[in-house]
Amino acid sequence: MSPSLPLVSTAERRHRLGRRHRLAPSTRAATVPEAADAVVALHATDAATVFLSARARLAAGGPETIERALYEDVDLVRLLSMRNTLFAVSTGLAPYVDSSTARGIALKERRTLLKHLDEDGQGLDADWLARAESAALEALDSRGASTGSQLSAAVPALRRKITIGRGKKYETQTGVATRVIRLLAADGRIRRDRPRGSWTSSQFRWVHTEPWPALPAAEARAEIARRWLHAYGPATEADLKWWTGWTLTDVRKALAAVGPDQVRLDDGTTALVGPGDTGPEPAPEPWAALLPGLDPSGMGWADRGFHLDPAHRPALFDYAGNIGPTVWWNGEIVGGWAQRTDGEIVWRLLGSPGRDAEEAITAEADRLAAWVGDARITPRFRTPLERELVA
Repeated sequence: MSPSLPLVSTAERRHRLGRRHRLAPSTRAATVPEAADAVVALHATDAATVFLSARARLAAGGPETIERALYEDVDLVRLLSMRNTLFAVSTGLAPYVDSSTARGIALKERRTLLKHLDEDGQGLDADWLARAESAALEALDSRGASTGSQLSAAVPALRRKITIGRGKKYETQTGVATRVIRLLAADGRIRRDRPRGSWTSSQFRWVHTEPWPALPAAEARAEIARRWLHAYGPATEADLKWWTGWTLTDVRKALAAVGPDQVRLDDGTTALVGPGDTGPEPAPEPWAALLPGLDPSGMGWADRGFHLDPAHRPALFDYAGNIGPTVWWNGEIVGGWAQRTDGEIVWRLLGSPGRDAEEAITAEADRLAAWVGDARITPRFRTPLERELVA
């Protein structure tokens, strides 16, 4: 490693996180798409995460602001993409996410479903699937936004059942509706609309939409890598591979197209930043944040050592590596939080960040409680500390 490489210290990495992820109060976003773009994409596996992650980065606005972005203005959309996971991205970035990642996932989803249909032995094939998809789209055109159950009631083909793993220990019978709907969504031909119930619900209605314009996959991956480096750099090739789920070859080609600069880290290793992005990051004002489970700031790297004490990981992650609700102080995870059944926001520190931190975290917890109001939030992926706090 060359000693002439610029140094980006742990403190500066935390400054970058606070400013670029729009978590420091003076940096908060004016719009929901701006908040999403700041971290490239918002995790959307858990419906509440989209709202709580956006809330933490917005200067103003309640749940209705995010609902408007998702369902009225439609300038934030959910896509099955990185790591075969559901993300919410701005419509400006969506074509790049679609062409770089979602297209490949959709092709695999189609191959898998066709394989299951063939093995089932009822004679259901690609032609049958195409007719079922067309019937579902026609039903949406005539009925408007519909739930999966409503689509199944309207389209007889979606009420078919198939057997997966016939003759195997894991043999199971399943309906095709969920799989066909998932495939249509992966293809960009339908999108999630308002759910049944509140903003915390995942029982979405579906609407017919047009697929995103196709871009050259290499060009799209380079744009995602460029934006990711700005939001998460300094970071490594391994971090980008983990975050995207791309092959190592695709990661290296995307980085080569971006032309990142190399920097030194405090531990003596090297990492990558965007071209010319080696200068010091000014420290933002002191800030506290209560971020939801799966928030991008906690899930953006394979190696999170610069903002998370490894000793705290067992309390804050589940067995599969999903992060739970976290408490942050100046770019470092210092604890976790939860919402009890009576609506109270409770939190626990895992270290001693000081009186100023505790006062700021208390104020942020009060702000979160007022924002959430009567809604109740239970993370889809429960972690040890979150469970303890609500016990």
